[in-house]
Amino acid sequence: MPRGDKSSYTDKQKRKAEHIEEGYEDRGVSKDVAERRAWATVNKESGGGNKSGSGRGKPDNHASARKGGRKSGADQSHASRSAAAKKGWETRRRQAKG
Repeated sequence: MPRGDKSSYTDKQKRKAEHIEEGYEDRGVSKDVAERRAWATVNKESGGGNKSGSGRGKPDNHASARKGGRKSGADQSHASRSAAAKKGWETRRRQAKG
């Protein structure tokens, strides 16, 4: 099987890579880089191409999918988000004076 051949991937993995790629492109990443990142993410989650058959392979690890929500601050409490906003405002105010 030549390098870059996607025939050993399941339909679900291919759909997932396409969806991830679209997300990167929406954020302004080039088509080529977005495709590479998408397949790297699929490989990281599922360990590469999955062979069919009941009970084969290891379960997917969705840590990279969860990371996006955590990076945006969605898991912060209201108080910590508010404190961060106040701290940023104070910093910008101080820097504007100096």
